[in-house]
Amino acid sequence: MTQLDGGVVPPVCTPLTPERELDVPSLERLTAFLIEAGVHGLFVTGSTGEVAYLPDDVRYRALEVVAGVAAGQVPVLAGIIDTTTPRVVEHAKAVKAFGADALVATAPFYAPTHPSEFGGHFRAIRAAVDLPLIAYDIPASVGSKLPTDVVVELAEDGTLAALKDSSGDLDGLRAVLERTDPTRFQCYSGSETLADLGLFIGAHGLVPGIANVDPHGYLRLYEAARREDWDAARAEQSRLRRLFEVIRVGGTRMGRYSSAIGAFKEGLKCRGVIANATTSQPMIPLDDTERAAVRQHLDEAGLL
Repeated sequence: MTQLDGGVVPPVCTPLTPERELDVPSLERLTAFLIEAGVHGLFVTGSTGEVAYLPDDVRYRALEVVAGVAAGQVPVLAGIIDTTTPRVVEHAKAVKAFGADALVATAPFYAPTHPSEFGGHFRAIRAAVDLPLIAYDIPASVGSKLPTDVVVELAEDGTLAALKDSSGDLDGLRAVLERTDPTRFQCYSGSETLADLGLFIGAHGLVPGIANVDPHGYLRLYEAARREDWDAARAEQSRLRRLFEVIRVGGTRMGRYSSAIGAFKEGLKCRGVIANATTSQPMIPLDDTERAAVRQHLDEAGLL
């Protein structure tokens, strides 16, 4: 089994045809593009991959395609995100068969759940499928933050192998880092704009959505941090922070998520990686003005 060991792990976009079917050739090109850039892993069916919108068969087919192209070159993480433990366990069993090297799960959501129940949720997943399990802390989507005590307890008993922290809470990330054994448990920052700070306080790696469009930038940032060249890391982060403003091209005409996913996909289309920038329903597609703004952001970032 390919092991995850830090680095840049993009949450892979899910290219769709204009009819909203999985665009397999585009996904194959995107996977190859990211691997050739030098990424250290691939996270399929995460938030950037529109996991909540995809029918189960599309989720599994996307994983199968990425795992097939990766062919063991890098570990492939599969998001098994769903509302409750039984549903997540079923996803976990399925993705193992489709080539996942590790599992990524959030706390339960929609169904009323208390933090005292989170431990049982993750333990049930880990007991059902013998793959490394990564906790995904994304309170903006789940509605509750993973408490530090819960993460630490699950790290200590071997339930969790890692944390993907998309909470934006650097102090919370620091608390987990200070209370876990870095030789047995890894922490990844999901922030596009605070990546350098996450690495500075000890994060093992990065999972930034816009790394689909500019993997080389985050790889440069990561390598600068590894050699403790914090001036270079800060300069690269500044450039990437400006690029990340692309998520706002939709303005107030649509939600931030629709704008961000539409911009990432339009950026990949501009770079010739995917064929279409189609997003899942009911997301609002970008218009001509907004697509032109995406191209301008990429041009200013030196990507065209």
